[in-house]
Amino acid sequence: MIKELLNETEERMQKTLESIEEDFKSVRTGRASPALVERVLVDYYGIPTPLNQLAAISAPEPQLLLIRPYDTGAVTAIEKGILQADLGLNPGNDGRVIRIPIPRLTEERRRELVKVVKRRVEEGKVALRNIRRDALEELREYENEKLISEDDRKRGQDELQKLIDRFSTRVDEIGARKEQEIMEI
Repeated sequence: MIKELLNETEERMQKTLESIEEDFKSVRTGRASPALVERVLVDYYGIPTPLNQLAAISAPEPQLLLIRPYDTGAVTAIEKGILQADLGLNPGNDGRVIRIPIPRLTEERRRELVKVVKRRVEEGKVALRNIRRDALEELREYENEKLISEDDRKRGQDELQKLIDRFSTRVDEIGARKEQEIMEI
């Protein structure tokens, strides 16, 4: 019973970790990456649609993103969506494709992005602590219902703490790696 709870908790923590990694892909690092814009929502015929469903996104050069819409009628909507996403990018189009030059990051902008990364790392840790809290409540319920003993609950809490420590360390490592990537010139 405790093993099942710990396995379920570990799965939830793993999903949180994956979510953080996915979120960090959209943080600019000074070089072009399709992940910067693929989740941008575009108002396509009145329906908010992720950009990666409307166009092929590529990075033919380190400082350039190229977006080829599947429907050339969506070029202006895509351009408008990118501008509204407030990514600090200025798209330009020739009627068929959209080119987005990725400007070099200034020192000030790098520091702002590092703050964003730190905030997201902290949000990730809060999410992990919430998962731990839920698992602890579950353990207490098991004990109150006489499904497990007090010793089993304490062992479960210790295992849970080891789990949260491991995942918190991984979140810190991911954040540090992203910070290093941002500060790299």
